[in-house]
Amino acid sequence: MGERLHIAVLMGGWSAEREVSLTSGKGVADALEANGHRVTRIDMDRDVAARLAEAKPDVVFNALHGTPGEDGAVQGMLDIMGLKYTHSGLVTSVIAIDKQLTKAALVPHGIRMPEGVVVASESLYAGDPLPRPYVLKPVNEGSSVGVAIVTADGNYGSPIARDAEGPWRYFDELLAEPFIRGRELTTAVLGDSALAVTELRPKSGFYDYDAKYTDGMTDHICPADIPADIAEAAKAMALAAHRILGCKGTSRADYRWDDTRGMDGLYLLEVNTQPGMTPLSLVPEQARYLGMSYNDLVERIVREAL
Repeated sequence: MGERLHIAVLMGGWSAEREVSLTSGKGVADALEANGHRVTRIDMDRDVAARLAEAKPDVVFNALHGTPGEDGAVQGMLDIMGLKYTHSGLVTSVIAIDKQLTKAALVPHGIRMPEGVVVASESLYAGDPLPRPYVLKPVNEGSSVGVAIVTADGNYGSPIARDAEGPWRYFDELLAEPFIRGRELTTAVLGDSALAVTELRPKSGFYDYDAKYTDGMTDHICPADIPADIAEAAKAMALAAHRILGCKGTSRADYRWDDTRGMDGLYLLEVNTQPGMTPLSLVPEQARYLGMSYNDLVERIVREAL
């Protein structure tokens, strides 16, 4: 495994994805200790800089999800402190967590993404921003937090009722995108290689936060049972997005694929710069499919940071 390091594992925080981050962080810290490293576990709070300065780690494993751990804020702090850290840097993190900025960076390079429009949540009570069905999602949250699919026969009302439960009650602005029928695919990138393509089949509804992190709610088919040309296109698109955005370590690209349209039906939805590392997470699953253990994956991510 190389030399023994002192590694601080940042986890928790106060985002909507706190519990997932705690699970990721515990898995990572346990793996690093099993690999022989000295580990300092830090559940991030407002004095995180002082705690890191006291710990003086060789490298920080950033196991945070959502803001401020994934949006560039923590990356900037670590840059100022002169600490090495896993995953992407400040600029990449700022762009990738913002779905509209990601489109601005990737679409000019030929990567197909759904056209969208940012709307004030208040405007949804007067009328639809797009023909139904369409998707509403926060511009800069992950793990499908706050996603709603608005259909012609849904229970949100037409227009959306003020008392209807949905992301419009919690976010001032939302991204509206056409709903792409079909299948949910995802591809992880590690270093400079795309790993595999997984199809996600939720047992009910769509691949939302609960489906992602509740055991038994989603079937993972790895490798996905899809045509070889679609699988290769998904991997090529994930690797291209990783490179264009300047991602480091590992990232994960999520897609919708309308299988009635062949290659023209493959749309990249977003790039996750700090994918989950829980027992149900997709990057460890794809690495395992290729013969890499969880502990080896964690070690590889640390080595990429160095």
